[in-house]
Amino acid sequence: MPREITAYSNPLIKRVRQLRDKRHRREEGLFLAEGLRILTEARETGRLPQYLFFARDSAAHPLVTALIADVEAAGGEAIETSPDILSKLSGKDNPQAVVGVFAEFARTLGSLDRTRAAIWLVAERLRDPGNLGTILRTGDAVGAGGLILIGACVDPFSVEAVRASMGALFTVPIVQCDWADFIAWLRAGPGQLVGLSLDTDTDYRAADYAAPTFLLTGNEAQGMPDDYAEACDLLVKIPMLGKADSLNAAVATAVMAYEVLGHRRG
Repeated sequence: MPREITAYSNPLIKRVRQLRDKRHRREEGLFLAEGLRILTEARETGRLPQYLFFARDSAAHPLVTALIADVEAAGGEAIETSPDILSKLSGKDNPQAVVGVFAEFARTLGSLDRTRAAIWLVAERLRDPGNLGTILRTGDAVGAGGLILIGACVDPFSVEAVRASMGALFTVPIVQCDWADFIAWLRAGPGQLVGLSLDTDTDYRAADYAAPTFLLTGNEAQGMPDDYAEACDLLVKIPMLGKADSLNAAVATAVMAYEVLGHRRG
């Protein structure tokens, strides 16, 4: 049976609000996700929040009802609260109907089966949470096996990245590792590492992609380091016909992912 919390001073409300800060997320091993669509995606993958906050007016919605039942059956807690408190938790003036507090989850390189998918996404020092979330959505759309984050990337469990992923955080496996470990793992089995570069004459549409293809996206501002480019099995470029010399990192990843998908289908 859900309990009701309407006071800003409630200890649980204070604790959950702090999860918007990376340090507190790391200490607690918890993160926030908001919105009925995202929480329903999580539920469908078998992940349920430890705490589910919902507005009174949304309680009768069948998806909210299902979430409440499943959370309580799994030993979590459903909490009815006000839109104002939901706004405080999410940091948005127009809060979603539900906010969930989930346990962080992570995979290791060793847990990945590279043969389960023809496309894998790799991002190096990605700094923008919106880009990370969008790349996760692209990964979900093309059936990528996972997203491998190299080096000092933005936290995939930040409120902004989770929001931008639109639920793909729960459907696309994520691994965080350093470059040396990634290369050692990659070379231990099949896999073609493909990077985007301006220093090549190979058009991305003319290249031959071998499965599984690992698409490497460099840092938004600096691109990929020279030694990373040298480690690639294939460098390709996307033609730039205007004055801009490059695409946004997430857009470039999407263009490449769909090109590889088309290559597979062809």
